[in-house]
Amino acid sequence: MKCSLAGGALLLTLAIAGCDRPGEAPAPAEAPAAVEVAPTPAPVSPAPVTEPAASAVAAAPAFAALYPGAELDGPPLAATGPAGPGGVVTFTTDADPDAVIAFYRERAEGAGMAIISSMNQGEARAYGAQNQASGANINVVAAPSEGRTSVQLTWSAGQ
Repeated sequence: MKCSLAGGALLLTLAIAGCDRPGEAPAPAEAPAAVEVAPTPAPVSPAPVTEPAASAVAAAPAFAALYPGAELDGPPLAATGPAGPGGVVTFTTDADPDAVIAFYRERAEGAGMAIISSMNQGEARAYGAQNQASGANINVVAAPSEGRTSVQLTWSAGQ
């Protein structure tokens, strides 16, 4: 039985090999279908502070002024809530995280705010302050990112 199976397999192999006739060029393979590739979008770089963005940030109270030399990551967001008008802005700067926090701490204390939170984790820094009477508050997170400092600033002007 083993011999007949082996013989059958050999005959089948020879028959298949005989289908390819010498001297005949093999049929050309079909070209693969063209694949459309979407263009790669240009890398997004931080937006410099433009007039419309600067005026939106200018509406923030003095304690939430944009850090000098900041480059916005996107347009600032503004909202109004129980603690009054407020906003969120993210940006990058060449200053180190400690300098950024010191800048906002000085402004918050000048606006009569008391510290409510502070955090140092590795090279990242966070600071929060609030004016108990008016409800005005500020929160700043500054962390190193690709040779610069990335900052998220949130604030509320209070009532």
